[in-house]
Amino acid sequence: MRGKPIKLSAARRLVGDLMRFSIHVPRVTVQRQMNLAPLLAARQARPERPSWTALFIKGYGLLALEVPEFRRAYVKLPRPQFYEYPESVASVAHEREYEGERIVLLCPIRHPERKSIAELDALIRDARTRPVAQIKQFRRSLKFARLPAPLRWFLMWIGLNLGRQRPRFFGTFQFSVYSGLGAESLNPLTPLTTLLNYGPISEDATVTVRILYDHRVMDGAIVARALQRFEAILNGEIANEVSAPAHEADVATIPRGNNQ
Repeated sequence: MRGKPIKLSAARRLVGDLMRFSIHVPRVTVQRQMNLAPLLAARQARPERPSWTALFIKGYGLLALEVPEFRRAYVKLPRPQFYEYPESVASVAHEREYEGERIVLLCPIRHPERKSIAELDALIRDARTRPVAQIKQFRRSLKFARLPAPLRWFLMWIGLNLGRQRPRFFGTFQFSVYSGLGAESLNPLTPLTTLLNYGPISEDATVTVRILYDHRVMDGAIVARALQRFEAILNGEIANEVSAPAHEADVATIPRGNNQ
């Protein structure tokens, strides 16, 4: 059957490059059925409901403060070792339309645990709505994708294996969901230590939350306990911030350290 060749766009090359490095990560999934009734009630009581993305990212940042393994990466330079970061950088996947194609681009959010939910919502909304060409991280990614493949792969390998530089280019954890479309991904891939993923949130406030993790960095029992604590954070600290008056919620951040 005669078809037609279709040239790979810059965005599709980026996805292919990420998969090239992701398939070499020994990844395992742990999931937990959560009941988020307190958080759901707090969110529904707000006149302007914060996005679930902002709520989960803030909660995951707080969780990573308590679980150091979530702030570690397996790197190969100068030798195979772990590198632990003092804070988290969320790498958030956004579907955008660019040059007539639906594409996925990653946008980093530094130290989400230190930002208010309102700040996170504003950053997420900005990445979802501003023209792709006006967002620095998106422009940089698409420019990088136009480099020759061997050079891209070499630079990505360096970036993933130099501990100090890794969060700047890739983040410390990835966030990717399709729950707004009524679906969920069971086996997403990432070269990072963890990926946070969850399914549709039902009317009775139950939701399946899963963490995909690099087995070189931690074991399943750590992740299982972390998911239990994550549920408590979402129904506790995060629900309390959502319920707080606007002026209090805007300052519900952790004091910045000297490294900011």
